[in-house]
Amino acid sequence: MIALYWALVAVMVVGIVGAIVPGIPGIGLILAAVVVWGFVKGFAAVSVALPVAIAVFVVSIGVDFLATYWGAKKAGASHWGQIGAIVGFVLGFLGFLPTVPIGGPIGIIIGILLGPLLGAIVGEFLYRKDLLLAVKAGMGIVVGSVLGNLLQAIFAIATVGIFLYTTVPTATGS
Repeated sequence: MIALYWALVAVMVVGIVGAIVPGIPGIGLILAAVVVWGFVKGFAAVSVALPVAIAVFVVSIGVDFLATYWGAKKAGASHWGQIGAIVGFVLGFLGFLPTVPIGGPIGIIIGILLGPLLGAIVGEFLYRKDLLLAVKAGMGIVVGSVLGNLLQAIFAIATVGIFLYTTVPTATGS
């Protein structure tokens, strides 16, 4: 039982990383680990951690959208820039960016980081025909996304901390 507990904590650590790094499951992974522990030990064991994890999961979805929107709005980006950022993310994740000749996980991470920026710039440029405005809008979208990811990381760390605080004594028999 203790091995399962620490394996779930390891999954939660991956969830913390995923809250920061796009393309890796984040807070949803933490929520899933809490639910698994609830099934194993009974949901009374996660009576504090589960509602916190659910609330943080819902809030993190909102943070994702609002941070990107805020960054885009502050930089004056249009919907074309936002759509371009999404397309750029998908292309970067799939490794279709010509600027990413490196394959494997490193290439995917680079593509995930560069894709939204390049996509936002291309989308804005197609809409406005002004490269300077397009770059400014692209940077705004990326800055908003990064700030949102950092906020999600703080939420993820807090959620795992609450889980550990409320479950370690019963999981380890202390």
